[in-house]
Amino acid sequence: MSNIALLEARPTDRHLHAVPPLPESPAPATRAARGFALYVGLDEVKAAEAGVSLPVLVAALRRTLAELAPEAETYATVALASDAAGGRDVDVVRRALREPSALAALAAETERTEAAARGVEFDISRKRVLIDGVSAAFTFKEFELLQYLVLREGRTIERAELVESLWADASDDEAPGERTIDVHVRRLRAKLGRYEDIVRTVRGVGYRFDRHADVVIRYGHGTPSPDRF
Repeated sequence: MSNIALLEARPTDRHLHAVPPLPESPAPATRAARGFALYVGLDEVKAAEAGVSLPVLVAALRRTLAELAPEAETYATVALASDAAGGRDVDVVRRALREPSALAALAAETERTEAAARGVEFDISRKRVLIDGVSAAFTFKEFELLQYLVLREGRTIERAELVESLWADASDDEAPGERTIDVHVRRLRAKLGRYEDIVRTVRGVGYRFDRHADVVIRYGHGTPSPDRF
C-alpha cells in the first residue's frame, strides 16, 4: 500500500471525519408462483354447439387437476360482458376479470384511438368537418368558405375572389362586400376552436389555409383540388 493510502486511512488524521456505516438495505421479499389462471374464451352458445356446457367444462378441468395435483385448490368464476364488447373472446374474458396485462393493452388501445380522433378531419366527399371527433356545426356558407381555402391549400385567396366564387349566383344586392368575408371567417374560426389558426390572415390580401400535423383532409373519389390539374 502506498504512503498516501496509509495517511488517508489513519483515524487520527485531523482532516478525516468518521463516516457512519451505510444502513443495510432490507432483503427483497422473495416471490414465487402460487398458482395460475386459465382464461377460456367460450360463450354458452359455442359450448352448446360443441355438445358441452360451461359447468361441464369446469367440472372436467377440476377432475383433471384433482388427478394430477390432489392438493391444488380451485376457484371458478364466469366472466360477464355485453354483446357489444369487441375483440377475441378470450381477451373479452381477460378484461372482464380485470387481468392486468389485458387492461393495460385496452388502455393503450383506447389512448391510440382517442389520439387518432383528436384534431380536425375535413371530409370533402361527405361535406362534414370533425373537430376532436365531434361534427362541427358549420353553416352551408361556412363550409363552402373553408372548403374553398382547403382545396387551394397554401395559396393566399383574396377577398374579392372569395366573393366572386362563393356568391357567383347572387345578385349585386345579395352579394356581400369584402368586409363581410371577414365576419364569415371570424365565425368559422370560432367554431374551429383551438385549431383556428389553420385559417391564416394575410394582412391586406386575404386568407390562406395552412395544414397542420393534426389536420386530415379526405378528398374522396372524384373530388380533386382545382389547383391539381
